Amino acid sequence: MAIYLTKESRVLVQGMTGGEGMKHTRRMLTAGTNVVGGVNPRKAGRTVDFDDRAVPVFGSVADGIRSTGADVSVVFVPPAFARAAVTEAADAGIGLAVVITEGIPVHDSVAFTAYARAKGTRIIGPNCPGLITPGQANAGIIPADITKPGRIGLVSKSGTLTYQLMYELRDIGFSTCVGIGGDPVVGTTHIDCLAAFQDDPDTELVVLIGEIGGDAEERAAAYIRDHVTKPVVGYIAGFTAPEGRTMGHAGAMVSGSSGTAAAKKEALEAVGVKVGRTPTETARLVLDHLGHVDLPEAARDVTHS
Repeated sequence: MAIYLTKESRVLVQGMTGGEGMKHTRRMLTAGTNVVGGVNPRKAGRTVDFDDRAVPVFGSVADGIRSTGADVSVVFVPPAFARAAVTEAADAGIGLAVVITEGIPVHDSVAFTAYARAKGTRIIGPNCPGLITPGQANAGIIPADITKPGRIGLVSKSGTLTYQLMYELRDIGFSTCVGIGGDPVVGTTHIDCLAAFQDDPDTELVVLIGEIGGDAEERAAAYIRDHVTKPVVGYIAGFTAPEGRTMGHAGAMVSGSSGTAAAKKEALEAVGVKVGRTPTETARLVLDHLGHVDLPEAARDVTHS
């Protein structure tokens, strides 16, 4: 089982013929993803060869859906065109749009996430690494070869920390890993993923990775208290961040005691979530719960701030 993305998913890549689109389409195909087409109005009717796979290019998302039955779009378009790309995908009836693009103006993100929600399209991102169901499909830029299928669900604001926890817990493996993005406005939240993992019979434990700024983790804590019966282990990036300064993601702004790593850790621990102070400590907490004593030998203790 998995959430949002499975081996049955049929993936279109908006911006497939660009440099990043080409590179990551090849990686998605190598991971076993069923990439059924790309979208570029100026190159419609062509095909792009990826080793032994020829992938057609369509002039619109609607054309791609009609021809292939696609139900997922991965968006690799420049920030100025992201709003139009996501709106097009939602209008075409795509079920899931994974918006990798970073640097999208906040007012554009507000507009297209609201529009997609009204149309019944789930947005992952923007400014995210995407999601992966190991052994089944990979939609985005997450490395597919650093873990294996397993029973941990992971939801994270941070791409880098997604990769590190996937690697450190590679001997256990993951059901699905979702990088929701760290911008102030995202289409899918920690809470959305918690609800999905709670309903997934093959997810035994959930790892929640947050970071300083905003109140998403505090709201997730309240949801866990009321709705989640599975164990949750957390990590908050930014324990050493100075007050009043943005750190990394656009949403990581601390003001006074609001949005600090300590406040988020306290909120999560108050509802029974064990929270590590480093990624490696977080991995150890997972292993302890699952009855494993040691981390893989190659795991490194890195503190992210």
